[in-house]
Amino acid sequence: MTTTTIMADQPPKYGRFSMQPWRDWVANADYRISRSTFGRIFRLHGCGHEREIKNALFFTEIRAGITTFCTMAYIISVNAAILTDTGGMCKCTSTEDPTCATDAAYKSCLLSLNRDLITATAAIAGIGSCLMGLFSNLPVAVAPGMGMNAYFTYQVVGFHGTGPVPYPLALTCVFLEGIVFFVLSIIGMRQWLVKLIPASMKVASGAGIGLFLTVVGLSRSAGIGAINAGGASTPIALGGCPDKYFDATTGECTSHKMTNPQLWIGVMCGGVLTAYLMAYRVKLAIITGIVVVSIISWPRNTDFTYFPSTETGDSRFDFFKKVVAFHPISSILSVQDWNVSSAPASQFVLALFTLLYVDIIDATATLYSMARFSGVVNPETGDFPRSTIAYCCDAFTISIGSLFGLSPVTAFVESGAGISEGGKTGLTSITTGLCFLLSIFLAPIFASIPPWATGCTLVLVGCMMMRQVTAINWNYVGDAIPAFVTLAFMPLSYSIAYGLIAGLFTYTAINLLIYITKLITGGRILPPDADNAEYWTFSPAGKKPWFMRAASNGGKFWEHEKPTADEINMKYDGEEDDYNNDHRRSDSGAELKANAARRALSPTDTAKSSVNIRMQDIHYTRD
Repeated sequence: MTTTTIMADQPPKYGRFSMQPWRDWVANADYRISRSTFGRIFRLHGCGHEREIKNALFFTEIRAGITTFCTMAYIISVNAAILTDTGGMCKCTSTEDPTCATDAAYKSCLLSLNRDLITATAAIAGIGSCLMGLFSNLPVAVAPGMGMNAYFTYQVVGFHGTGPVPYPLALTCVFLEGIVFFVLSIIGMRQWLVKLIPASMKVASGAGIGLFLTVVGLSRSAGIGAINAGGASTPIALGGCPDKYFDATTGECTSHKMTNPQLWIGVMCGGVLTAYLMAYRVKLAIITGIVVVSIISWPRNTDFTYFPSTETGDSRFDFFKKVVAFHPISSILSVQDWNVSSAPASQFVLALFTLLYVDIIDATATLYSMARFSGVVNPETGDFPRSTIAYCCDAFTISIGSLFGLSPVTAFVESGAGISEGGKTGLTSITTGLCFLLSIFLAPIFASIPPWATGCTLVLVGCMMMRQVTAINWNYVGDAIPAFVTLAFMPLSYSIAYGLIAGLFTYTAINLLIYITKLITGGRILPPDADNAEYWTFSPAGKKPWFMRAASNGGKFWEHEKPTADEINMKYDGEEDDYNNDHRRSDSGAELKANAARRALSPTDTAKSSVNIRMQDIHYTRD
């Protein structure tokens, strides 16, 4: 090991509480990890891989993964609470009340079911996120999807099993849905469907998800409670009232709006404080806001506690006091019923196809939007690296989740919080997954993060995702109106899938009428701004699904269509630009330190030797 002396007028002086030594250590560690085999696997910045991801650093990815987990941690308790309403495998024997709402034995079974679902939710989120990060290298975490769990509970299985499809058979639907997803991903259909979506619609989907996150963050169930239902005349109204003034039947505040102390703690400590820290680019801004609000909300006997003196609050606090606890899945593990005839065939098929078409649009749009938000989507082909693997991981996790007794699993839009913290690679989602696996044993802590601790975080993430709305083609009605409909429907219908469906329907209706008018008039009647329309085709760029290649190449699906002369020239120009960009790479802080150390060596020392320099080996002396 070589010890190097660097001449300097003054050695660096750090204060007693200076963070600079820690920053130097982190920068040096990032530098070394990036250039290791580990760094090449995840294509960290400076790893030397031809497709390395700029500014992707190890500790930034870890921080981003923790941020994503903190914004997603609510799913552990919320998903378990919703799915508990299915009744699971609990048997209702009452002849008077088919829901057994007051049956003591049934309630005891539901309590055990809830604990099973908490473990199952944390486990599948951990497994799925790790798989997504390891194989697709995307900063996208997965977990049981909000919305789909409500549909699964209240429409398919029904409250306490009073719906058309029994709980075990509904899990069979979810398992088969994952298999169909996997097949569609393998043959390339999901990727091809994404490419068919017009460019402005794709951008609008990402921005619409930002608005969707904002509504979630402002809602009462998963946010700060600033908005809620307004009754029959007003779909949305101002909320923020304490629990005793909230009418659970109508979903609106009867009085004392915006007086809930939980709301203002979430706004000031989770919103204003986080935004203030973000203004100074503090690395742990989002996590800091969530932790501060959570700690303030844990003490009992306050107006803003997460553990009020009620039956629900006492149950939460009893679970919270355990701190470290593991509850094995005892009643819902692999309970699928493969006897499809045990329910009306029409109801089974309806449940399967409803889950399929809603989830395929929801999951596909979310995955693409998160990939675009992280900056890895190829603007020419509209695809992102390892898209097939990413879609397959998503599909595989759906089937595994059904074995755990859960509703469909999907890519989570809260991944945008980690991406906004700098997450760019699969290390982010792996970190999130490991946190979820750890939360299996620390579930009492992570299940006690109140919704108003993460509500403003989701609003801030929604704000950052809205920045891409300027990329929508607002200069042509045929592109602008469908994009706006998508933006509006996603938050107002509380569904990403329905928002995209509404936008695609609008796009087809408007542009089909314009196209028919063009055909009938021989091109003489066109909209005045038709030249501003975005180009769209049935044959998008990139690799087509194998069955399409087989149809066009006489059954030879492994062969691709020969590129045209224009495509060859475009590819040559693109490669030339990539070559220039590769030689214009910016260095990280750690690289600058190492380069400074190398320049300090004499030419004879560096001519034919490689020197490994450690920060602790650098000594400063004066002349």
